[in-house]
Amino acid sequence: MAKKAIYNKSCLSLEGIEDNSIDALITDPPYGISVFNETWDKPKDQDVPNPQIWADCLRVLKPGAFGLVFSFPRVMHRVMCHLEDKGFIIKDVFFWVYFNGMPKTRNVGLEIDKALGIESETIGHYKYSQGYIKNGADSYKVKTEKAILQPASDLGKKYDGAGINVKPFYEPIILIQKRPEGNTVQNISTYGTGVLNLEDTRIPYAQGETKVGHNPHPKGRVAGNIIAADSFEHQSDKYFEIQPSEYQELYDKMFVEQKVRQNADNYNTHPTKKPVRLMEHLVKLLSWEEQTILDPFMGSGSTGVACIHQKRNFIGYELEKPFFEIAEKRLIDADAHKKTQIDF
Repeated sequence: MAKKAIYNKSCLSLEGIEDNSIDALITDPPYGISVFNETWDKPKDQDVPNPQIWADCLRVLKPGAFGLVFSFPRVMHRVMCHLEDKGFIIKDVFFWVYFNGMPKTRNVGLEIDKALGIESETIGHYKYSQGYIKNGADSYKVKTEKAILQPASDLGKKYDGAGINVKPFYEPIILIQKRPEGNTVQNISTYGTGVLNLEDTRIPYAQGETKVGHNPHPKGRVAGNIIAADSFEHQSDKYFEIQPSEYQELYDKMFVEQKVRQNADNYNTHPTKKPVRLMEHLVKLLSWEEQTILDPFMGSGSTGVACIHQKRNFIGYELEKPFFEIAEKRLIDADAHKKTQIDF
């Protein structure tokens, strides 16, 4: 049975974890962009997260161990510099691509009206909905009714629909490695780390697909550094199910997992939760059964749940008590049920 140890405290120093004892690192740290105006994500006098944590992670990881660090496009370069400065090798950047990102912008034409003190014109109304609930059939929570506005000023009309950002379609995941000792064979012989588990993360061929290549592998293709997120419900515990036909070839060559809808259950209120099946894929890629995964920014515990599902040991830290309690409950549930079919 997978072992787990979780702590409701800061991850700085990783006190109690021995040097060279952890097999892999998988974490989704704060980005320092004030996501949803959360206090834990606001930069203060230093970078978010504190770069010291990467030095602490380097200390406890075994030589050759890999890590995956989620990030955000406009701060990714700083995180990568911090990781490299503390001694990690930057190996790659995965792109978790999704088709239902939320535009992070606003209508500049309406902003112009507001600045000029001119009331924008109301041309209709719509129901604003956010989040969803499971009540036998998936349904959205209707929050309120909002007015559809259009600019009234001449300058506002000129810039009607203009914005300050394009719609985001991906989230970067930085692949790092602690420098191995000796060559690959010597390192894995001593520490059991230094290689990626490509066999357990192969992408199955599509049903009826003719295997391609001079020596096709019976398990499918090697997983790549692009991970796709669809917006369709999975009908079984498989990688691929309902897919839009125009993306069929693309999907057949990737690991595919949908994003987690906000408020998908009654108690996980974490604003940036990741799908458990996505985390399972990453856990399997970086480790083997009975190895230990560290997550210094545990959040609501998706990495820990994935570790339990995939028979990995887990160590997690979460400073915010409400999120820690959510993670604690989820890990208890995962232990009790061994393999849940629901991603919270």
